[in-house]
Amino acid sequence: MGSVEIRSKKKVQLYKKAIVHFLLCFVMGFFTGFAPTGKSSIFSSPVFATNRSAFSPQPIEVFQKPKTESEGFNRTLWDETPVEIPNEGGKILEEEKEDENLVPRGLIIFVTPTSMKDRFRGVSLRRLANTLRLVPPPMLWVVVEQKSDFSEVSEILRKTGIMYRHLVFKENFTDFEFEMDHQRNLALNHIEHHRLSGIVHFAGLSNFYDLSFFDEIRAIEVFGTWPMALLSPNMKKVIIEGPVCDSLEVVGWHLKKMNNLTDTKMSPVHISSFAFNSSILWDPERWGRPSSVQDTTQDAIKFVKKEVLEEETKLIGIPSDGCSKIMLWNLYNPTANNRPPITLLDRSQS
Repeated sequence: MGSVEIRSKKKVQLYKKAIVHFLLCFVMGFFTGFAPTGKSSIFSSPVFATNRSAFSPQPIEVFQKPKTESEGFNRTLWDETPVEIPNEGGKILEEEKEDENLVPRGLIIFVTPTSMKDRFRGVSLRRLANTLRLVPPPMLWVVVEQKSDFSEVSEILRKTGIMYRHLVFKENFTDFEFEMDHQRNLALNHIEHHRLSGIVHFAGLSNFYDLSFFDEIRAIEVFGTWPMALLSPNMKKVIIEGPVCDSLEVVGWHLKKMNNLTDTKMSPVHISSFAFNSSILWDPERWGRPSSVQDTTQDAIKFVKKEVLEEETKLIGIPSDGCSKIMLWNLYNPTANNRPPITLLDRSQS
C-alpha cells in the first residue's frame, strides 16, 4: 500500500512540472509576439538578416526639392509621384530647339590690299579691325602688302583677335591701281589654291560699313551688288555709285560717264560694290573660264568683273528693297597715297 501511494505522488509532481513548463513557454511566446520585428532579438537569424539586406532594393536619390517639409529628400524607383519641370528648364529646351533650326552662317572672305605709300595705313587698319570685331563669325580677313623687313601690318593683325591670312609680294609698282589689282589677284589665287568657300568682298582701307551689310552679303548665292556712297572732302559732295534695282533685280547702273558700257578701261561697278561666291574660282567649266588662264597677271580680277556684268540672271541687288539703303561709304583721301587729286567722276577704282 505504501509503494502505490508514493508512485501516485510522483506522477502528480511530474504533471505539475509539465504544466508549469508549458505555461512558461506559452507566456514567453505570447509576449514575444508583441515585440517589434525591426529590432534584432535572440530569435533572429543573422543569415536571414544578411540575405534580406543583400536582395532588398536600394533607394536612388534624385536631386529634386520637395514641395513641403513633410516630404522626404530622397526619391526611389517605387515613387511614382510625377515630378514638375521648372519653367526655366522649359525655356532652355525651347531655345535648344530653335538653335537646331537655325541655318549656319556663311563665311565672309574680306580682302584688303594695302600700300606702303599710305601714311595712314596703320590707323586705317586698326579702324577697320574694330569694325570687323563686331561682325559675327565666321569671317576671314585676307590682308595683302609688299614684303618688307619690318611689317607694321603683321603686328596689327596679331592683336586684332580676328581670323586672318597675311599675304606678301616682292614686286615693285609705280602705278597705284595696277598694284592694287595685283594684290587682289594674289588674294584670289590664294582663295582658289586653298579652295576657301565663302563670299568674297574687296574692301579698301577707306571704306566705312554699316554692320547690317555683313548680314546681307552672307545671303549671296552667286553674285551680289549694292550702291555705295563716294565721299570727297575737297568736292564737298556725295556721289552714289552702283546698281539701280527693282526689288532684287538689277535693271541699270549709276553711270559716271555715258560711255562706260563701251569703254573697256572703265566699269560701272566699283571694286567694293560687289561680292561673289568663291566657288567660281575653282570651277572654270561651270563659269566659262578657260582652265589655261594663270593667276599671275590681272586675268583673275578681270574675269570676276566680267562675270559680274554678264551674269545678269545670277546677279542680285542688295538690300532686297530695291537697293534703297546705303550700307557702305568710301572716303577718298588724296593724301593717303602719293597720287594727285582726281575727281570722282574720272575714277573707276579706289
